[in-house]
Amino acid sequence: MSKEYFGDRKKALEESFFARENEKLLAQIKAERDTHEIREALAKVSGIESDEILAKLCALGIDADTWTAVSIAPLVEVAWADGKIDDPERQAVLSGAEANGITSDSPGYQLLESWLAHRPDGRLLEVWGTFIVGLCAELGESERESLKQQILGRARSVAEATGGFLGLGRKISSEEEIILAELAKAFEV
Repeated sequence: MSKEYFGDRKKALEESFFARENEKLLAQIKAERDTHEIREALAKVSGIESDEILAKLCALGIDADTWTAVSIAPLVEVAWADGKIDDPERQAVLSGAEANGITSDSPGYQLLESWLAHRPDGRLLEVWGTFIVGLCAELGESERESLKQQILGRARSVAEATGGFLGLGRKISSEEEIILAELAKAFEV
């Protein structure tokens, strides 16, 4: 066999190897770019600024769409606690959703509108709670506490939107207190 034959084979082998390596590197670059874009979108809708928490949420497969459901389900449940939604509660839910980056032209907003018009299935809180329990098992104590404060703070704002008489008295109904307690329980590990 000639040196030329081996030289050609050697070159083909090298090109094949480096082509595969380039494919791997390109795939890795694309995955990193996609992850970065997912993290940015998640940061925008969640308001979470901690890179550590965002990285952990992304690693768990949570994206902006998932976060939309995670963030608005508690608001809707609190608003419906007494069986009806008053206008101030509706506005508080919409404000909470807007704070999570849910705009009027997004699918999340359309879902929210339908939940405000017609009470969602009673399993929503159960499914949300199961999801949060699983998520909290993956988070550290400070991350879990931060998430809890953010979600429960917005839910409490909805509960405080109506109630009392002329701004006096108890603003949160007993039904809303029950829902808030159920929400808080989901964060206990």
